[in-house]
Amino acid sequence: MSEQPARAEAPADQYVLTLSCPDKQGIVHAVSSYLFMTGCNIEDSQQFGDHDTGLFFMRVHFSAEAPVTVEKLRASFTAIGDAFRMDWRISRADEKMRIVLMVSRFGHCLNDLLFRARTGALPVEIAAVVSNHTDFAELVASYNIPFHHIPVTKDTKVQAEARLLDVVREEGVELVVLARYMQVLSDDLCKQLSGQIINIHHSFLPSFKGAKPYHQAHARGVKLIGATAHYVTADLDEGPIIEQEVERVGHDVTPDQLVAVGRDVECQALARAVKWHAERRILLNGRRTVVFT
Repeated sequence: MSEQPARAEAPADQYVLTLSCPDKQGIVHAVSSYLFMTGCNIEDSQQFGDHDTGLFFMRVHFSAEAPVTVEKLRASFTAIGDAFRMDWRISRADEKMRIVLMVSRFGHCLNDLLFRARTGALPVEIAAVVSNHTDFAELVASYNIPFHHIPVTKDTKVQAEARLLDVVREEGVELVVLARYMQVLSDDLCKQLSGQIINIHHSFLPSFKGAKPYHQAHARGVKLIGATAHYVTADLDEGPIIEQEVERVGHDVTPDQLVAVGRDVECQALARAVKWHAERRILLNGRRTVVFT
């Protein structure tokens, strides 16, 4: 009588716990004890205590062998969160974060993020693309993603941002990505979506502001091309930095070549920032970020 092949065990459910709180003794012990008592297994754990701010940050990727819901995990963890005055969150690790991309007339970051999401390189679901122009409507349609044309003028800014918020709420969006969206968001919108908007810009700021910054950089003979991905705040281009990328260039590059290099580093920095946010790897630390990579 031949042996029956062993049946493969069902993979355990995967979760991510993130937290920040005033630093004190017993935090790691409390978290690990809670996971042990609830029948969970720690797959990966990272933590950081900031002596400057007195805050403690932690990200734990854990699995649950026994059937459990994320709602039950959240309910049972509440007492620990309250005891340590934690700002915490438990999420399923396999859930793709729903995001909205915003773009104007430079499409390199949009195209890059669309492709990465389609191929599974980004753990996100692009719920919609919003633009103040129609240049990329056809590109977005090729991915079967809704495209919302929301023109913006000085007189219609309030209404345009209200429409954007409608899209965010109706689609259950957790993150808005400014993929070279060339409109300044209002202070009110920045506050409503605090920690939920990521922007990308070249790293010449504030050296080369205004039109054609790469041509200005060429005229000054720059040797480094950079890009910065950051959270959006009411202070223009001064939100907490998530990621930066840089590329060295020589004296013989043309302005157009600088633009091409700049597009590449912008795409790389923005894609990493979106990925880390979607994987719950970024925690806000005042005007800075803690990034567990």
